[in-house]
Amino acid sequence: MPTADVDAFFARLAADRPEPQGELEYRNPYTLLVAVTLSAQATDASVNKATRALFALADSPAKMVALGEDGLKAHIKTIGLFNTKAKNVIAMSRLLIERHGGAVPDDRAALEALPGVGRKTANVVLNTAFGRPTIAVDTHVFRVSNRTGLAPGKTPQAVEEALERRVPPRWKRHAHHWLILHGRYVCVARSPRCGVCPVYALCRFPEKTAPPAPVQPRRGSGERASSRKQATGSARATEGARTATWRTRKSSPSR
Repeated sequence: MPTADVDAFFARLAADRPEPQGELEYRNPYTLLVAVTLSAQATDASVNKATRALFALADSPAKMVALGEDGLKAHIKTIGLFNTKAKNVIAMSRLLIERHGGAVPDDRAALEALPGVGRKTANVVLNTAFGRPTIAVDTHVFRVSNRTGLAPGKTPQAVEEALERRVPPRWKRHAHHWLILHGRYVCVARSPRCGVCPVYALCRFPEKTAPPAPVQPRRGSGERASSRKQATGSARATEGARTATWRTRKSSPSR
């Protein structure tokens, strides 16, 4: 995608979703960190379903440690890889207490040093909790960036670096939210919904489908309907006149 088109690309996504929001539910930076950690290889909907009751009981590292690994498993057993995730969340919570006084650090290196926290999770937390213009690359961002030609790359790290270079500063704060939502609801994996895509004209995907042509009213349909109505009325009037004439002749005396 030409550099000149990148600004227009995000301008159209912004016009389509002026206030993009992540769909994971959380109460504070800590619960956001936990939710993003749990969302690996799981849907946001499944994580939200599990964490509503969990966060009502444990919305801080101290409360999570008190809940314990088995107690945590009972809440997240419907989420994929819940055994490993429970172990990581408890270990992460202990380190937050020991190294950061129970607070989530506003620092990439410190976040990535926590169990179960990779670059993508760190980027989401830095962006959503602390307002940093970081770009998290998940499967949706990776697909949209490659498919549209926005920021091609063979790995998530390569795509992230390309986006960092290409996305204009004014769009970086919400860039990954726009790309995630676009990939989740429009530029889907198997059958992209090109017909409703706001960036269709800028997309460089060679296999994109043509948008549906706007439905045009049939020319003269109103006139034809009016003509049919008039013809029907005339036919009825003619038939009425014939019937009246027949009745008059029948009732008239024979000569």
